[in-house]
Amino acid sequence: MSKRIYILNGHPAETSLNRALAESYAVAARAAGHEVRLTHIAAMDFDPDHGFAGFGKTKPLEPALERLLADIEWAEHVVLTAPMWWGGIPAKLKGAIDRAFLPGRTFDSRVPRGKMPKPLLSGRSARLILTSDTPRWFLSLIYRNAILHQMRGQILRFVGIKPTRVSFFSAASSPGAGQVDGWLANVGQLGKAGV
Repeated sequence: MSKRIYILNGHPAETSLNRALAESYAVAARAAGHEVRLTHIAAMDFDPDHGFAGFGKTKPLEPALERLLADIEWAEHVVLTAPMWWGGIPAKLKGAIDRAFLPGRTFDSRVPRGKMPKPLLSGRSARLILTSDTPRWFLSLIYRNAILHQMRGQILRFVGIKPTRVSFFSAASSPGAGQVDGWLANVGQLGKAGV
């Protein structure tokens, strides 16, 4: 069964392993009959700084951020590729989330006092594809999966996108022989299945 899939490559460089992973997923998904939209954050033009305290005032969204929201709203499945830098995601990707994930569009804060805001992007699943030099066991044991809690819980689940499955590829800066080919094949299989 075909799905509407939106892929966001969150690496801010023009060329990267994350771009290759995003494109591998997209090619396989299209070949399997899924509808696919793919955005590279490097090509997006917007101010990543919210610039205000709270949400009482906001800047008008640039066309790139309006397209980002429209593509997420269109999608049934959202795929996000990103490197882990200093325990988090790149600044430009975080800036896109800070600017675009606003009340009234991605969550409804008009709830009784003490209640969590209502998510407005429910009915979508996600795949988070992370690259890092940190071994998976170290991410879990020492860092307590902080980036996964942020991305899955504090961002995606908060706006209603769940479940979020994770693919984590480590030793990204110095992969062994054939390792990148294996990662690309793995991601291609995910794209084919639309998961």
